[in-house]
Amino acid sequence: MLASSKVMDALKGIGLNLYERRLWVALLARRTSTAGELSEIANVPRSRSYDILQSLAEKGFVIVQTGKPIKYVAVPPEESLDRAKRKLEEDVLSIQERIENLKQSPIMDELSILFERGMKIVSPQELTGAVKGKHSVGQQINSMIKGATKNINIVINEDSFEDFISSNMDLLKKANERGVDIRIATNISGKSLTNLKNISDIAKIRTFNKKEMPIGGKFIVVDGSETLLPLTDSQVHSTQDLAIWSKSSNVANGLLDPMFSLMWSQGKDIQKK
Repeated sequence: MLASSKVMDALKGIGLNLYERRLWVALLARRTSTAGELSEIANVPRSRSYDILQSLAEKGFVIVQTGKPIKYVAVPPEESLDRAKRKLEEDVLSIQERIENLKQSPIMDELSILFERGMKIVSPQELTGAVKGKHSVGQQINSMIKGATKNINIVINEDSFEDFISSNMDLLKKANERGVDIRIATNISGKSLTNLKNISDIAKIRTFNKKEMPIGGKFIVVDGSETLLPLTDSQVHSTQDLAIWSKSSNVANGLLDPMFSLMWSQGKDIQKK
């Protein structure tokens, strides 16, 4: 192996696949070479080498030297990473622009019609699923808050409160400005009450005595039709976060909303600042 496993793992972390890593390391060792030579050194199928080297060139890691045969020239590692970073930034900006253009185009109407028609024939089971990973769970919560039109009911324990609010404060503010009624039930207490009062302008808050009403987790109900129920606590690694999402009104209206209402009726109001 031309490079240590630590180096190969680091290259994997920036998005290079196995064959890309092998060919680039081999090229760094040779400075300039043909695809055939590199495929033998890197133990990569020759038939794949040309496409992979072209991919590396597009990402900024390799310079293609035209001629017969075609040769590939290594770019110094630091410069390669700078080129790759600039390329990624350009790609992200380009994709963001395309997404915004798509959102404003007539195509969105067609996509929305397809979705609405599909919703009429889908079963509750198909609108229920597991969401894994802190990032994915957070995105799902974001989407639910953005889509809220009437109310958002949240039950949350003290351990999760600060992270949840800091991650979603802007979206909750916008929901409040849209006229969405936001209620939060929590067992937060003591010094943490100061943090709680920071959002009392945009949400109704009620707290509970931890002994009388121990809250071990959290759940969210939006518009009486969409729910998210996290299954793991704040101590697990972010990649292991797991939640159940459902668009079933039976789950929302028949279970979690009534549970929230019961808890809400027994809570103590937090006054606005």
